Amino acid sequence: EIIHAAGRGEDLTVIFVNNANYGMTGGQMAPTTLAGQVTTSSPYGRDVDLVGMPMRVAELISTIPGASYVVRRSVHNVANINKTKAAIKTAFQVQMAGLGLSMVEVLSSCPTNWHMSADGALKWIEDAMIPVYPLGDYRVADAVEPLTKRRRPDRSQNGSLATIPEE
Repeated sequence: EIIHAAGRGEDLTVIFVNNANYGMTGGQMAPTTLAGQVTTSSPYGRDVDLVGMPMRVAELISTIPGASYVVRRSVHNVANINKTKAAIKTAFQVQMAGLGLSMVEVLSSCPTNWHMSADGALKWIEDAMIPVYPLGDYRVADAVEPLTKRRRPDRSQNGSLATIPEE
């Protein structure tokens, strides 16, 4: 359904949490499960010859003209949590501005179904997931660019708001 919503350019924000499994239903294999990754429905690991390769959702959605803001972020450390928060804010601004579909894919952990400690799961995101699902901006339409700037008081202009670039 997201593909058709993007194709229609729906003013919709999608927050896609990619933890490489269906974690809320017991840890079954998902379209984003990594090759060889063990889940409850793939106890010997994802067999790409049998079920195909993991799907790169951000890359897929970014090719559809009605999608105007498609990015992938992560929550495996504080710096990336802050980038994810900024991306989600921009995604909602895109929706409110009527610029089409926005999607933020968020790489997230699932320590319970991955059978790892919380620290181990965060490291696994960095070591195993990010190489397959690189962080970045996959589509930022020209009309979206002004929304990626933040505003803060600039005392040199008597308290008026000045636009400054994201860091």
